[in-house]
Amino acid sequence: MGDECEWMKLPIDQKCEHKVWKARLNGYEEAAKLFQKIQDEKSPEWSKYLGLIKKFVTDSNAVAQLKGLEAALVYIGNAHVAGRMTGEVASGVVNKVFNQPKARAKELGAEICLKYIEIEKAEPVQEELLKGLDNKNPKIVVACIETIRKALGEFGSKIVQLKPIVKVLPKLFESREKAVRDEAKLLAVEVYKWIRDALRPPLQNINSVQLKELEEEWVKLPTTAPRQTRFLRSQQDLKSKFEQHQAAGDEEDVDEESEAPVVDAYDLLESVEILLKLPKDFYDKIEAKKWQERKEALEALEVLVKNPKLESGDYADVVRALKKVIGKDSNVLLVALGAKCLAGLACGLRKKFQSYATHVVPTLLEKFKEKKPQVVQALQEAIDAVFLTTTLQNLSEDVLAVMDNKNPSIKQQASLFLARSFRYCTPSTMPKSLLKPLCAALLKQINDSAAEVRDAAFEALGTALKVVGERLMNPFLVDVDKLKLDKIKECSDKVELIYGKKSNAGASKAVKPGPQGKAAPSSSSGDKVDAHPNKTVGPSKKPSTTKPGVQSKKGKGPGPASGPGGKGKKTTEVREVESELSIEVCEERAAAVLPASCLQQLDSSNWKERLASMEEFQKGVEVTDKRELPCQALVRMLAKKPGWKETNFQVMQMKLYIVALIAQKGSFSRTSAEVVLDGLVDKTGDIKCGMKAKEALTAIAGACSLPWTAEQVVAMAFAQKNPKNQAEVLNWLATAIKEFGFAGLNVKAFISNVKTALAATNPAVRTSAITLLGVMYLYMGAPLRMFFEDEKPALLSQIDAEFEKMQGQTPPAPIRKLVKRDVDVEEAAEEQDEEENANVQDLLPRTDISDKITPELVEKLGDKNWKIRKEGLDELSTILNEAKLIQPNIGELPGVLKGRLNDSNKILVQQTLSILQQMATAMGPNIKQHVKILGIPIITVFGDSKSNVRMAALATLNSWVEKTGMKEWLDGEDLSEELKKENPLLRQELLGWLAEKLPTLRSVPSDLILCLPHLYSCLEDRNGDVRKKAQDALPTFMMHLGYEKMVKAAGKLKPTSKDQVVAALEKAQAIVPAKPAAPAKTSSKSNAARPPSTASTRAHSATTNDDTDVTALKNDPKKNKATGSTAKVKPGISKKVPSKPNLKDDEDKSGPIFIIIPNAKEQRVKDERALKVLKWNFTTPRDEYAEQLKTQMSSCVAKWLQDEMFHPDFHHHIKALTALLEHLESETEGTVACLDLILKWLTLRFFDTNTSVLMKVLEYLKLIFTVLSKEDYHLTDNEASSFIPYLINKVGEPKDVIRKDVRSILNMMCKVYPASKMFNFIMEGLKSKNSKQRAECLEELGALIEVYDLNVCQPTPAKALKEIASQIGDRDTSVRNAALNTVVTVYNICGDQVFKLIGNLSEKEMSMLEERIKRSAKKSSTVSTKQVEEKTSRTQGLNPNASVPRKGCEEVPSKLNQARSNNSHATSESTPMIPREFQLDLDEIENDNNAGGCELPDLVQHKLDELYEPVCIPEPKNRSVSPHFDEIHGSTDSTINFVVSQVASSDINTSIQALAQIDEVLRQEDKADTMSGHIDQFLIATFMQLRLIYNTHMADEKLNKTEILKLYSCIIGNMITLFQIEALAKEASMGVLKDLMHGLILLMLDSRLEDLDEGPQVIRSVNLLMVKVLEKSDPTNILSSLIVLLQDSLLATTNNTPKFSELVMKCLWRMIRLLPSNVNIINVDRILLDIHNFMRVFPRERLKQMKSDLPMRTQKTLLHTLCKLLGPKIMDHLALIENKNESELEAYLRRVTKHAMALSGGKIDSETEKGGSTIEDKESKAKISETLAEIFKKIGSKENTREGLAELYEYRKKYSDADIEPFLRKSSQFFQNYIERGLRLVENEREGKGRISSSSSSAGFSSPPDESPYVASSTSIPSAGSTNGEEVGPAVYLERLKILRQRCGLENNSKPEERQPATSLLSKPTVPAVASSSELLHNKLAHLRDSREYNQEQESHHPPMQTNSNTTSAANLDDLKKRLERIKSSRK
Repeated sequence: MGDECEWMKLPIDQKCEHKVWKARLNGYEEAAKLFQKIQDEKSPEWSKYLGLIKKFVTDSNAVAQLKGLEAALVYIGNAHVAGRMTGEVASGVVNKVFNQPKARAKELGAEICLKYIEIEKAEPVQEELLKGLDNKNPKIVVACIETIRKALGEFGSKIVQLKPIVKVLPKLFESREKAVRDEAKLLAVEVYKWIRDALRPPLQNINSVQLKELEEEWVKLPTTAPRQTRFLRSQQDLKSKFEQHQAAGDEEDVDEESEAPVVDAYDLLESVEILLKLPKDFYDKIEAKKWQERKEALEALEVLVKNPKLESGDYADVVRALKKVIGKDSNVLLVALGAKCLAGLACGLRKKFQSYATHVVPTLLEKFKEKKPQVVQALQEAIDAVFLTTTLQNLSEDVLAVMDNKNPSIKQQASLFLARSFRYCTPSTMPKSLLKPLCAALLKQINDSAAEVRDAAFEALGTALKVVGERLMNPFLVDVDKLKLDKIKECSDKVELIYGKKSNAGASKAVKPGPQGKAAPSSSSGDKVDAHPNKTVGPSKKPSTTKPGVQSKKGKGPGPASGPGGKGKKTTEVREVESELSIEVCEERAAAVLPASCLQQLDSSNWKERLASMEEFQKGVEVTDKRELPCQALVRMLAKKPGWKETNFQVMQMKLYIVALIAQKGSFSRTSAEVVLDGLVDKTGDIKCGMKAKEALTAIAGACSLPWTAEQVVAMAFAQKNPKNQAEVLNWLATAIKEFGFAGLNVKAFISNVKTALAATNPAVRTSAITLLGVMYLYMGAPLRMFFEDEKPALLSQIDAEFEKMQGQTPPAPIRKLVKRDVDVEEAAEEQDEEENANVQDLLPRTDISDKITPELVEKLGDKNWKIRKEGLDELSTILNEAKLIQPNIGELPGVLKGRLNDSNKILVQQTLSILQQMATAMGPNIKQHVKILGIPIITVFGDSKSNVRMAALATLNSWVEKTGMKEWLDGEDLSEELKKENPLLRQELLGWLAEKLPTLRSVPSDLILCLPHLYSCLEDRNGDVRKKAQDALPTFMMHLGYEKMVKAAGKLKPTSKDQVVAALEKAQAIVPAKPAAPAKTSSKSNAARPPSTASTRAHSATTNDDTDVTALKNDPKKNKATGSTAKVKPGISKKVPSKPNLKDDEDKSGPIFIIIPNAKEQRVKDERALKVLKWNFTTPRDEYAEQLKTQMSSCVAKWLQDEMFHPDFHHHIKALTALLEHLESETEGTVACLDLILKWLTLRFFDTNTSVLMKVLEYLKLIFTVLSKEDYHLTDNEASSFIPYLINKVGEPKDVIRKDVRSILNMMCKVYPASKMFNFIMEGLKSKNSKQRAECLEELGALIEVYDLNVCQPTPAKALKEIASQIGDRDTSVRNAALNTVVTVYNICGDQVFKLIGNLSEKEMSMLEERIKRSAKKSSTVSTKQVEEKTSRTQGLNPNASVPRKGCEEVPSKLNQARSNNSHATSESTPMIPREFQLDLDEIENDNNAGGCELPDLVQHKLDELYEPVCIPEPKNRSVSPHFDEIHGSTDSTINFVVSQVASSDINTSIQALAQIDEVLRQEDKADTMSGHIDQFLIATFMQLRLIYNTHMADEKLNKTEILKLYSCIIGNMITLFQIEALAKEASMGVLKDLMHGLILLMLDSRLEDLDEGPQVIRSVNLLMVKVLEKSDPTNILSSLIVLLQDSLLATTNNTPKFSELVMKCLWRMIRLLPSNVNIINVDRILLDIHNFMRVFPRERLKQMKSDLPMRTQKTLLHTLCKLLGPKIMDHLALIENKNESELEAYLRRVTKHAMALSGGKIDSETEKGGSTIEDKESKAKISETLAEIFKKIGSKENTREGLAELYEYRKKYSDADIEPFLRKSSQFFQNYIERGLRLVENEREGKGRISSSSSSAGFSSPPDESPYVASSTSIPSAGSTNGEEVGPAVYLERLKILRQRCGLENNSKPEERQPATSLLSKPTVPAVASSSELLHNKLAHLRDSREYNQEQESHHPPMQTNSNTTSAANLDDLKKRLERIKSSRK
């Protein structure tokens, strides 16, 4: 009971894991209740139980397991995360539940599996169930089969994959267990319901009894298709429809989506490898002389090809052998057998056979000459099977080639083949370009003398008519008489299409001669129409059913019905050629529309009567309805005598005008045109009538098509022999081509006439011909020149000159339509484009080289000797060069060249690739039929190890793709097979090529999905380049296949691989490129005139016409009608015309432009994250982005503004921007609410090419960001990511004004968006190809780093700077300079650390960088120090707490603008200038006239009253501090960084000034902490300066050594000050301390210093500094650094002397003496690790070999001391040492510890304490004089006075008997009194009698108030001498007092010439004047704090002086001295 009480208290999840089954049972019950209570499917509570669900179902206790199953079922149904454990839970169910005896457990297990399927986890469940079928336990197998059957019955074959199920069925039927076989039978019946007869082939080999039973069960099944009854979570809409249908009892009305998919049995079969199973002697036997041996070979092959599905492979040799048998074998039985083998091969390979199809079809067609039925039937089966593997288009040329054969059998069988093939086609697979030549050939055959040929042709034409419909067929049947037309229609009615209304079963029966076993599966598979789903059947029916009825009524009813669709092709084409009318009929019909007087006067002898007759004629034509206009009759009347011989030009002009009018208005046929053309051509050369004649010709071209008209006109012109007419006709044709376009123009028809014109003697004719060729060149390009290569060189040069003029120009858009015939062209624009392109290629003369591909050449190409093979290739190259353009028939060449691509000789491989490239150019688009056999092997060459071979292969491949397009390459499995090869070179080249090509395609074949498994394997390839290329290719695959399909394909991978792939897919989803827009159609509909805005063109190209079209439509109602649908889609433009709506719009514009909807912006962000809308990410905006934005704006932007914003005209965009500007101030809240939409719209405007819009956009952006910063608004990430990248793109604009504005906006954005995030976006801008953009981005990055420090660099400074530094090697100079400047900016901040951050650079780049750093150092020394002030004020300006009021963006330049223009010296006058802490404004002082007659030598003006007081005893006084220090405190980091960077300057004066400024901060206790965090940086800069002095300055003889000593004094003084502040001293890191000690020791050993007067004094100061460093630094860091430094010094052979190592060891000894007091704060582990490393490098034997034993003694002393202090515990501090055996440390410590314990008997601690105190006693006795000397030195130092007095007080208190009199005696009386007063004050403080603030005390105990901080520091140097017992004389202090008295005016009576300059008053070593004046600056700032307004007035009063001071070199000390003297003299 006690145990039960224990587990009852446990939480539910712990109960479920308890070892007691009752506890688990209770846990499962409670868990089930809990799961039902949780409402939120995403509750975190679910995750707690996720890992336990498998335990729920696999519980070892049967009772608990039942409850666990119930709980698991509830969990899976409700938890969002349940799917994550699908595989594990399903596996548990299969192995641990299905074997249970309880039926309830099995039911729950099956239901769990089904529930997982319901939550979209079908694949893993099915996988586990299929694994269960291999289990040895039959119970599990039966349960798995039953579950699969249930899943299939409920979810259907769309969810449950049938292929793996069908694959295992035969195995299940072979099971020994009856229960398994019975269940398998039920499963087979269920599968049959879904796929019907497709199940038969896979089960054909099972037991016949079982098959019979199955057949009986199958017959009983209902014929209706089964339906899905249970639905996935994502199919809830289908579920609701299903429930509605069930409720209504409507079982027939089933949604198409719920119907079972058609399954092809072929897909369910396993492929069989037959190539390896071929007999070894197959190829020998098949060429044997005995027919019996050949038969044996074929029979062996026949058995193999009977397998319904064959493994893909290289069947080229097999096909070649069969082709030879079929084509050349004399035994017809073998021909039939070979044909059967070929059919089996084609059926087994299907699409994989496509590459061989074009090679065997000509042979099959030729062999139809055989008359034996069995041979003919075998050939029919073979050619039908081959056709199913390819397309009719690929075979059309071979079929057309035999249509003119003399053998009627061949013609008959070719026509029958076409008839059978047409049944598999659809209107989309039979374009006009294919139908036209086939119909022409068939129409010839319907007139053949052989009846069987005629019948076959009728059948083929009838089938074509059934497929494409009468509308498309009628143009080709114009000349067919009625009887034949009826026969064609009769055949059409009898045809049953394979791909049409009939079911697949019925369709297969319709194929008369088709093979029973093969054709049916092929037809049902839809192989021929894989790319065209079933819904495309609809359109194919319409032409054949509805259109004829419509066409029959065409002539009658006007109205909309007779618009675009009304004028069918039939009517038009029939009218094109009408029967000629007799003159009587013409007169009769003309009389019906013309007055009698008009007809009578037509041939009058009086020209006036004829003119009047013409006028009446014109009126009659104009008023007559177009349908009633008898065109032929009227033009024949015009041609009556005098006809075209009319002598009066007025009458002639009228006559020509009327012809044009009739042609435009009436139904003008070609018969009518033939009546007038001859006369019109004759008049084109007439001066007065020529223009009218050309207009008439143009009108006729519009009515009868330009191609026909041009052909007739040119032929007539050159038949007339009139050069004037010839020239004018050619000119007219050139103009007409531009107006009508080049579509359908038959160049061959008049090219000979053009050649005649070029040879004409008349120059006008030649000129016109050349002009015409120039126009044709626009459309045809370079191939046009081939027609004229035989012309004379002089003429050819003229033609070339004309072509050069046209290069780079695009053909103008056609502005005229073919009025009556082009309607159909619009409907089938793509087909016409294809036809047009094909026509241009067809025009070129091509040579048939098949006869030159001789067997000898083929033999050479395959020879074993490489030299002979090379000869063959050379011959082939010569053949191609001579032929230039070739026909696609190249014989056996493809197979041989394929072999050469695998040649062992790489030179021959390259030559073959060159030939293939040459062949692509020569063959043109026809090369596509060789893609499979020759093109794919080119890809295989990508795997070659030589890069030059791979590059040649890539060039060849691209040349082929240029001619063929990508479809041929992506179709089939060939590409996936190549990608499957595990060759890293092939994979990376192929993936790179696909990543480049796929984004350019609008659609791809479905076979692309076959590449996915291999693409995923590439993502995990060992080779990094392959993985990179695969990642790059992922988005391009996704743009075509979609994310869902790709994730689904990844589901078949192993779990580990799947996770990686899915993660990669998620990343790729965000960067999927947009599909390219549809190409512009070459009709007037889209390109009449290009609007000025390209972006608006893109946005509206799908729905609107341009303005020219609108005008044309208004003026021409006929044209308007003809393009009715086009005219309707542009309502926006039509609104511009009336004025009233505009007035109404103006009234509406009075309201607000934004509608504020709460949370609308947040909702838009959620929608974008959930991918409900397109993510705003594109290279160029597509139409859907503009539409989406318009939709989003519709609810929150005024309608009128939205219309303006999305108008195609840029003027409206400017109006919209103006409105936004006007409403910005008044509607700020609305602007913020819609800011994301506004910014997105502005990004669209960035893509406009109009500069006015762009400037307006930038103006608006500047204003809006100013307003946003005032409102303290911060951009969201969504707003920033959808705007900033596009703004950054504009920073690379060529126009300076735009770039400047964009930079200004980027600067302003830092106020509303974090600079660190901006940094990321700008870094992305570096990837641009635009060099200007990269340069500007680099400059912007430099500005950000300068202002915000390195913290702004994202993701880390190292990564960012590596990327920036990589730009140093850029080709572009501006990019290089910008990159260098940015790195120099970083150098100024962090010094030499920059070289670590930027990584490795090439020597050239590094030298450039070093040179730039040197130059920048020189410049910085000459730049006015006023820039430091500007930087400080800029930093203040961006402080959010600063009180400076915001102003307009142009008035208040931010710090970024100022950082960008560091060389700019002018600042805004309106900006209040705040003086800096460490700088004097000498110009202001110099020009200040308000000082009166004051004679004080102060550098700045301030109150001087206090200085006149007598200085007897210095009073404690507060140091004045900059009033603005608090204001800048928040942003001092950047200031300190700047100053610290100057410490390392190569210019001595710059460095001294920086050190002075840092010293000023360090000396103020309340401000010294601002240096925290910068200590390492400061120390690095310091020892860099020491190194610079040591290596450079000391070696420079030109330099004054006094200056070097000054610098040394400043450095040492600064360091002493720093290391007296313990908190700051401890910040120094180990590495920095090591370098510092190294530098100091080198300085002490520098013999050059000893030669200088003050050298020894400097060395003593360094000695004192080193003592401070050892005492005050972090003991761990300093001790560690000394150990490492000792190790380095002992290793070094050249740089360091033995003396160096000795000094290091002395430092170590001092640290050892300090160990007892520091042992508790030292990190002993680190110290021991360093000692371990030392001992590893210097083992005992090596130390013994050294000349000196000091290193060994030092090591032993250190270890012994540590052992004494820590005892045995020291062994616990070896944790950091990974391999303790590498050194003797551990053994040595054990030995020492053991020895110590043995001696002391375990009392180590007490001995240690005793020993420690003894050491201290000895030390204090030995060093008492040194200690006191240090204390007195501190007292003498200004900044450490208080500390020194406190130490002296403690010392006297501790050692009351100590005698300090000797030290006091050395100093002056004044100093003794000073010490006594100080000690009294300390005593008072300690006793609580009086408290003085630390700052007051510090100041009070220091020297008098106005003394320079550096005076103390400088005087501390001689005082250091006291450490060695040297006496410090009172002269030092008297000198200091004298200086102070002079400054305060107490000794001002001396003459001016006797006064020393300021610098000479300082005790040696002296410091520069700037350092000594810093306190005066603080006094001025204190004065400024009291009267800021006065200072502001004063500063605004002298702005020119401020500017001038900027240009002054404050660093020049000589100049400073002169100016100081001027100031002094002016004050006297």
